[in-house]
Amino acid sequence: MKTIRLAAAAALLFMLVPTEAQPQALTSLSSLRTSYNTRKATVRPTGELKTQIDAIDQEIAAATRQGKTGDVRRLMAKGQVLLSGRPWTGELDFSNSIVLRTENVIADSSKPYTVRIEQIYSPSTELSQSLTAHAKLQKRPAPAVAGAAPAAQAPPEVVKDFGSVAGVSRDLRESPYRLELDIHDIVDGTYVLAVEVLDDTRSLGTTNLAVNLRKGLDQVVAQLEADARRAPEALRADILFPIDRMRNVNRGLLEMRTFDPEKDFAAAQEVATAVKAGKNPFATRTGDFKRHYLLQTVNEIMPYRMYVPKTYTASRAYPLVIALHGLGGTEDSFFDGYNGAMPPLAEQHGFIVATPLGFRVDGGYGWGIGNPPADPTTRRSQQASEDDVMQVLQQVKQQYKIDENRIYLMGHSLGAIGTWKVGPKFPDVWAALGPISGSGNAASLERIKNIPQIVVHGDDDRTVNVQGSRTMVAKMKELGIEHKYIEVPGGSHGGVVVPNLAAIFQFFDEHKKGARASQ
Repeated sequence: MKTIRLAAAAALLFMLVPTEAQPQALTSLSSLRTSYNTRKATVRPTGELKTQIDAIDQEIAAATRQGKTGDVRRLMAKGQVLLSGRPWTGELDFSNSIVLRTENVIADSSKPYTVRIEQIYSPSTELSQSLTAHAKLQKRPAPAVAGAAPAAQAPPEVVKDFGSVAGVSRDLRESPYRLELDIHDIVDGTYVLAVEVLDDTRSLGTTNLAVNLRKGLDQVVAQLEADARRAPEALRADILFPIDRMRNVNRGLLEMRTFDPEKDFAAAQEVATAVKAGKNPFATRTGDFKRHYLLQTVNEIMPYRMYVPKTYTASRAYPLVIALHGLGGTEDSFFDGYNGAMPPLAEQHGFIVATPLGFRVDGGYGWGIGNPPADPTTRRSQQASEDDVMQVLQQVKQQYKIDENRIYLMGHSLGAIGTWKVGPKFPDVWAALGPISGSGNAASLERIKNIPQIVVHGDDDRTVNVQGSRTMVAKMKELGIEHKYIEVPGGSHGGVVVPNLAAIFQFFDEHKKGARASQ
């Protein structure tokens, strides 16, 4: 039965794509709100600036109640600009309003490529004539690494200049402008399509869209779908994942950065090749790699990343750590970010580590033991996020010999908040918890009185205030919960992770179910 569902998933997703162009997935409002609030906590505005920010916050609240998400984005962008000490200009207003929308973010370069310039809100910018647009295809900059300081970027290299077009409407909400671009001569890869909009010689801003172009894409998809139908059930999701993810990115459900077409298509083809040779490429695999499975509640193939110690043998049971990423992160965050500290610690301590996506980068890992959100879309996303965490746990337990008394849950930021949601929701699973820079519902600790916890937080955290952890730790003391609290003087939101990962693994190594250490 699962065979039919997996094969049907790809076909169904293709049928659901409407003929009208879809937007690229914009940065989530929750991520923007966190960034904005962090900026406010850092600047601590006073005087006239505080008056301006307070007024913007009132407008944000009103726009949120009215469901005007474009206006919410505009207001938070305006607030960020003012907090940086710059004036909010008509050009900035227009620049933040424009986006590129397309039917295919991942596209076959043998065909003409069509995008539209649109606006997500109506800016208050005075324009007296129709506009022009200048389109370029640029090399993609190196992606930012979670937990690392941003590096200075050189000006992007232009791969192809498509030139300028005139007659672009002043109101791109009413009259989006369609661009048809010749990309037949572009080498396969991921690029940034940059379109600058100008009022005569005055630049009104540039909007960018990450795109992946590859020749023969349709044939690759058809071949992988055929290979998946012939593959063992346990490997079908690994083969179909790039197709499923590509279509969800094209539909605007996921940001392009959650998908690496070069790596993911190549990995799927490697699995398909191994299957044709009668092999399971994951049967004896150790080290750092990705797996995939079908999350049936949303009919979507989910990725998760794993580290399996090189010493792994099925002759004995191994401890397992489930690690939850922060807001905006992915299943890659704990592997590629934080100075790459996680895999060596897993190898050193002999732990298997699995990192789920949590359905979406802002899924939130459920709502714990509290009341579910009223909004049905948010409720669905949060439920799928919790489901993904627990399904990844089950997937790993099916594939590896796991010590049921040594299963641990940890996370950073939103992942720490998720740790304090999922931990009490499934108290019989975990041997210990390790939230970093998070907060939680102190009442939920009653359900995990027998689960030791190591909590890390910096007292200069401007994203998630340290009081969140202090409140949880105070309740732990009241309930007699075994815990270790590391509060880092001057510690920032992300800066406390790497220096304390070793302490978390050591704490996990010292605790298992039924063996309470001295507090």
